[in-house]
Amino acid sequence: MPTMATFAMTRLAVRLIPAIIGLFIIFPGAWATGDYKLGPGDIIKITVFDYPDLSSEERVSESGVISFPLLGKLSVGGLSTDETSNLITTRLENGGFIKQPHVSVIVSQFMSQQVSVIGEVNKAGKYPLDKTSTIVDLLSMAGGVNANGGDQAILIRPAKDGGKETKTEIDLYALFQGSDSKHLEVQNGDIIYVPRARVFYIYGEVQRPGMIRLERKMTVVHAISAAGGLTPKGTESGVKLKRRDVRGDMQTIDDVDLEEQIKPDDILYIRESWF
Repeated sequence: MPTMATFAMTRLAVRLIPAIIGLFIIFPGAWATGDYKLGPGDIIKITVFDYPDLSSEERVSESGVISFPLLGKLSVGGLSTDETSNLITTRLENGGFIKQPHVSVIVSQFMSQQVSVIGEVNKAGKYPLDKTSTIVDLLSMAGGVNANGGDQAILIRPAKDGGKETKTEIDLYALFQGSDSKHLEVQNGDIIYVPRARVFYIYGEVQRPGMIRLERKMTVVHAISAAGGLTPKGTESGVKLKRRDVRGDMQTIDDVDLEEQIKPDDILYIRESWF
């Protein structure tokens, strides 16, 4: 049977694992990988060794073009940094400007490919895709799930090429434990949404009545414990549960079993003992 310690460890894992992984993501802009494709807004630093006058920093235009000394406008949209380097090298050599030039191209600011992380995270915002990245990577960049966040996330992928927008629910606890196969790679334009934690309500003869965070596999007896336990007048007998059915109608269960699992938005009422 799950214990309250198990619930606490589950929550701790969801909150801390993204932050721990995030310690390794210190300078994302420095990870200029060869498979990254340049796009509008990206800023690239071009260095021609032994020719400092030709070194420059250029922003890729909306049409995917940069301007480079001696060569004028170059179309680099959709090219990798290696392909851009080869393009400039070839143009400089074929144009008779430099013999066997050595050209380096790195991305100093990644702007064209971004993923939004919103909801209950510590640093919501847009984050650049400077390399192949997963949901875990992006949650780490966003500082992990905050104290109000739940143990699920939703990956929203905008419609592309005439398709439809898709929404995929991600079990964060299973993901961080390595037992979820949905270790999905994110794409440009994706949105990762972390909703607030699910809750239930408990009233009557408990120490701390009111709204309480719903933990994984929580039962009625765990709910009573989470509310601080019974008052001196309280009893575990005859617990009343109110729950909405699939149609949204409120149903009442009298004398509910203490091992009944709590569902989101359940309402528990703890009776006063008659003796």
